[in-house]
Amino acid sequence: MVKILVVDDQAVNRLLPTTLLKQKGCSVMETDSAESALELIEQRSFDCILLDISMPGMSGIELCQLLRARESTRNIRIVAYTAHAMPEERTDILNAGFDDLLIKPISRHDLYAVVGLQT
Repeated sequence: MVKILVVDDQAVNRLLPTTLLKQKGCSVMETDSAESALELIEQRSFDCILLDISMPGMSGIELCQLLRARESTRNIRIVAYTAHAMPEERTDILNAGFDDLLIKPISRHDLYAVVGLQT
């Protein structure tokens, strides 16, 4: 079973991916901040993290860089889950250490593709 963490400060933005991933048989947890995500990641293992970029407190980019710097979390698949879609923003996001980018609003096909699930 694929274990996924959805991190977004807006509950409405967590609802669709969480629902779609659970329908696909994934084990999904969700949280509303990078700080609480870090606590969950220290307690549990995840195969993939959908991580919002713009959040109060620690940003998604800061959390991604922190996870990449740690041996224990370096290889988790981290997908930026964002509305930031300008070409220069995409480059900056991927250069920050994200494996892929999922642009809001999302489609079922794009979500499954970035997580590595069959559509």
